[in-house]
Amino acid sequence: MFNRMLSRFGIGGPSVDTVLDSPHAVPGQAITGQVHVQGGNADAEIGQVVLSLVSRTDAEYGDHGQGGDAEFFRLVVRQGLRVPSDQPVSIPFRLPLPWETPITAVGGAVLPGISVGVRTDLLVEGAPDQGDLDPVLVGPLSSQDKVLDAFGVLGFTFRGTGIVPGPPQGVSGELGFHQELEFFPPAQYAGRVHQVTVTFVANPDELHVILDADKRGGDTAGHLRLSHQEAQNTDWATAVNGWLTQAAERSHANPAFGGAPNPAFGHGAQPGYAGQQGYGGPDEQHGQRRGPGMGGMLAAGAAGLAGGMVLGGVADEFFGDDEG
Repeated sequence: MFNRMLSRFGIGGPSVDTVLDSPHAVPGQAITGQVHVQGGNADAEIGQVVLSLVSRTDAEYGDHGQGGDAEFFRLVVRQGLRVPSDQPVSIPFRLPLPWETPITAVGGAVLPGISVGVRTDLLVEGAPDQGDLDPVLVGPLSSQDKVLDAFGVLGFTFRGTGIVPGPPQGVSGELGFHQELEFFPPAQYAGRVHQVTVTFVANPDELHVILDADKRGGDTAGHLRLSHQEAQNTDWATAVNGWLTQAAERSHANPAFGGAPNPAFGHGAQPGYAGQQGYGGPDEQHGQRRGPGMGGMLAAGAAGLAGGMVLGGVADEFFGDDEG
């Protein structure tokens, strides 16, 4: 909620304030609310009232070298709005979130390095009057949540997240970019796997889960496509652990780097994450309290959760592995 004067009208002009019914949402749902325009000293004509969804990333986290804003959806909610002097005008709206909207909060904890917000733009005489972002906390879909839970159970540590231009290799996307969630692997993989990246590409019917293990000697990628129901009925801890074990075995630790586990890959807090307020706690989106995985992991510098089911057999059977 940012009440601002419309600069195109100067002092005494109308002001606008966008109010969201709730800041919490998940991809595929809609954000609802009201755009309140308060008339100024004289009648005013506004050509369009436009709402945009914008992602904002910081260059500070992970391997993503640049930050910035990316608009990925816009909706004209009113054409030709007349605002009488000193009178309020309210415009209700329903703004759908694309299925590939970046995740910005898990288990009630805000992920550092990324945000999504609603921006209100008003066109006056053809020139835009651009507003600030009203933040939206975008939680994972239940199918994505099951995958993330497994990372907490297995002892991964959250490193950071960012936006990468274009869709992931081998998957068509609708937004022109995709989100990568980066994790340090458990300590037993120190010296063999540097980090694991998770990418989700969702639509109403199915979920793509793309994993990439960054290790000495090259990357190993895995890709699984399945329905949301299948994703919720999958033992992701077993699948991810089996896949990562095979990925790690394809390269051998270099003795020059020592055989002891590297503390950076363990369960201790990573710089910039430990002790941050808001980490852990109940899952407000689903009205239930999470297991120890996610809350404890985020609180200690992780992004973990709690999950599981059984994928019997070898994970490569489900993750078509390629080595790059």
